[in-house]
Amino acid sequence: MEIFCYQEKYKNAVIDLILHIQNEEYKIDLTLDEQPDLMDIVSFYQKGGGEFWVAINDGEIIGTIAFMNYGDSNAVLKKFFVRSDYRGKGIGLALYLNAYNYLVEHNYHKILLDTPSIAKDSHHFYQKAGFKRITACDLPFHYEYPDRDSYLFLLNLDSSD
Repeated sequence: MEIFCYQEKYKNAVIDLILHIQNEEYKIDLTLDEQPDLMDIVSFYQKGGGEFWVAINDGEIIGTIAFMNYGDSNAVLKKFFVRSDYRGKGIGLALYLNAYNYLVEHNYHKILLDTPSIAKDSHHFYQKAGFKRITACDLPFHYEYPDRDSYLFLLNLDSSD
């Protein structure tokens, strides 16, 4: 397994993976039209000061993770998915550590994310990684998210927090 920065040649495979997990596994019922970032990953993530990575094994996309730059050293973790047959094999951790290390190296202070309330394994992963569940009232910066029974999690990277 290798982790690479997103390139356009991965577009269809990334879209297929994410839509499958969102809609077939978690039954969230999100359309591609509701996620314009997937149609233009380069502009939404890479040109906006963020990044998008893919995990590849034997030429197949098996996972994704990204972040959007929200200014003032704030990041929002996005599109963190691992194909079901690769879960529990360290792929998610490798993707997360790749993003986390990048954010630390680039002096980010806060990482925010939203995740469906039904994604219990994800909640456990985030809490184990040091994220704290917060409410919309606790948001440290303006962030609009599609509230589909979502939970918010925050990680402060500053040692003073």
